[in-house]
Amino acid sequence: MSDIINLLCNEFNLKLNQVENTVKLIDDGNTIPFIARYRKEQTGSLDDVVLRDLYERLIYLRNLEERKEEIIRLIEEQGKLTEELKEEILKAEVLQRLEDLYRPYKQKKATRASKAKERGLEPLADIILAQNSTSEDFDAMAAPFINEEKDVKNTKDAFAGAMDIIAEIVSDNAEYRKKIREIYIADGVISSEAVDEEQKTVYEMYYKYEEAVKTIANHRVLAINRGEKEKVLKVKLNTPDDRIVDYLLTMEIKNDASSTAKFYKSAIEDGYKRLIAPSIEREVRNLLTEKAEEEAIKVFGKNTKNLLMIAPVKDVNVLAVDPSFRTGCKLAALDGTGKLLDYTAVYPNEPRNEVEKSQKLMSEWIDKYSIDIIPIGNGTASRETEAVVADMLSKVNKKVSYTIVSEAGASVYSASKLAQEEYPDLDVTIRGAISIGRRLQDPLAELVKIDPKSIGVGQYQHDVNQTKLGEALDGVVEDCVNSVGVDLNTASTALLQYVSGISKSIAKNVVSYREQNGKFTDRKELKKVKQLGDKAFEQCAGFLRITDGENPLDKTSVHPESYEIAQALLTRLGYSLDDVRNSRLSDISQRISTLKIKEEQKEVKIESGQRLKGLEALAQLKVKEPKKSAKELFDARIKVLAGELNVGIPTLIDIVEELKKPGRDVRDEMPKPIFRNDVLKIEDLKEGMVLTGTVRNVVDFGAFVDVGLKNDGLVHLSEMSEKYIRHPMELVQVGDIVTVKIKSIDISRQRIGLTMKK
Repeated sequence: MSDIINLLCNEFNLKLNQVENTVKLIDDGNTIPFIARYRKEQTGSLDDVVLRDLYERLIYLRNLEERKEEIIRLIEEQGKLTEELKEEILKAEVLQRLEDLYRPYKQKKATRASKAKERGLEPLADIILAQNSTSEDFDAMAAPFINEEKDVKNTKDAFAGAMDIIAEIVSDNAEYRKKIREIYIADGVISSEAVDEEQKTVYEMYYKYEEAVKTIANHRVLAINRGEKEKVLKVKLNTPDDRIVDYLLTMEIKNDASSTAKFYKSAIEDGYKRLIAPSIEREVRNLLTEKAEEEAIKVFGKNTKNLLMIAPVKDVNVLAVDPSFRTGCKLAALDGTGKLLDYTAVYPNEPRNEVEKSQKLMSEWIDKYSIDIIPIGNGTASRETEAVVADMLSKVNKKVSYTIVSEAGASVYSASKLAQEEYPDLDVTIRGAISIGRRLQDPLAELVKIDPKSIGVGQYQHDVNQTKLGEALDGVVEDCVNSVGVDLNTASTALLQYVSGISKSIAKNVVSYREQNGKFTDRKELKKVKQLGDKAFEQCAGFLRITDGENPLDKTSVHPESYEIAQALLTRLGYSLDDVRNSRLSDISQRISTLKIKEEQKEVKIESGQRLKGLEALAQLKVKEPKKSAKELFDARIKVLAGELNVGIPTLIDIVEELKKPGRDVRDEMPKPIFRNDVLKIEDLKEGMVLTGTVRNVVDFGAFVDVGLKNDGLVHLSEMSEKYIRHPMELVQVGDIVTVKIKSIDISRQRIGLTMKK
């Protein structure tokens, strides 16, 4: 275990106590959000991203250690474990090296070599391997092994079987495999060609394509893999085979004059071409795929996080529109809390074209339900519906805007069991419109109802390892939910199950308790919920908010374990709990900065007749002391307060920040959606025009930006900055509002190229 701790310290550049404390916290059953938020003193304020990476690496290293122990046991049981081999196994730093070392001892399915051994040909293989034979009488050499019952009919059969044994011995050599793998990675070239060059597909750029293994971009690996899977592309790895065979011959052939050298050489060549090359090619392809998938999952996770953390548009009545052609546009009017007020369908688009009728009804609903904003889903018929809505808004007296909302995954939610439970009497399509409206009002609360894999803000998410993707995205959602916090009295089961320490069954129990007993009035009441014990309470309490509870601290992210400290701090600064209840602590940082500490409260003793001298001395003292900034004063006072209150500085700072804005929503600092009143058409555009848009997706090669057209425009990586950047996420994230300039327009393909360069 100490080796793992030291390795983690080096890899993550962390102090020993940080890693030791973090591992202990994880092993004690604490969740990552809880550790990140409430155990900063122990971890040295590591954030959730570092903590999750450290956790994943910890699991890998522990699995590696377990596998080492298992392999040592398995080889020892065969009586073949040497001290040298054991040392090599213990030194292995990756699973691949471990499996290479175990390969010669692994129980294999029937192979040509194993069959040759069963036919008694291993002694002949040993003769060839010894390389000291001078006899050219190969018939005599093979004679003792010829046995028709064992299917060794002649000299040719005998030597063929012996060479199969040697080929497998060479193939199983861990050092050779390591060297060849390194050559493949350093000098290999991935090439792809079309199965049918006449066929028009999205993979045409890969119909005659070559790129070095060491430089190929991750997204190209995934694209080629998908083309191969769909039987559009043929893919292979081109490698310096002659050089590799020469390397093997040099390593193995020690006596070229031996009469059996030709058999040995032939076996080596066969072992490479038949056994090593296909195996290492698969390994390298898998290595490229794993690396590409890992990057894709990270991109997908970051995009999902930014989408979930888009600022909510609170306390607005919305008229949500789920657009369509033949089946009509579904309308759902929602009040500021997301409650459904009314729903219907209109048919402004093809084939019915009931534009005036649709506009009249929407205008009436704007007045009837005091609509502030019209969110329109970005799916089929979105831009056609947008044109109808924009035209209608130009005729109404009230100031109403519209915005385009991503509807990715809305159909998945609409048909889900959860949606059926929420709206058992509504049609699937109306549920979709409700989801679109609520995504504007509170993106996080609505999107947690959908499998994160269905949200669709990544690249090749359906091609990557689905288990790893699911685990990563569950972690992203968990971090988002806990960083925002959850209203205990309104949260759905779908939202509650992502709260630290709360499982699906506990989430259901929380909702059931609320339905039976009414609103929660105190966080401590959570302990009455079935299955929610002390550990679960510790993990979840700080993330669950009660906005109008008995204790105003319950609406903050201050953990109940710190209530005494928070109250002592309030008293020390001259505040009360009522000030928390009424959010009257905006000047708390200033009060701390000007707080008199004990040393400053000592009076300067001035004896009779020496008053002037004392004042002069005090004045001189003030002159000599450099003036401190507000931050320096705050930092100095916080250290003193932390000592007085017997609490860690990071925890105290968190308490202060939370008391400053009790119950604040961290998403309020995120960019707001762009609200529009008119429609932009591609025909209206000219190269060089400057537009404002919303980043909808970020991929390895650029970012897709919604500037109000039917299709999002692409800002290629090369057009994002005058400076070199490795990845678009260095500059933009999903949900960002960006200024772009039109670089190219392709009206026939409805595509625009954008640039962010000045």
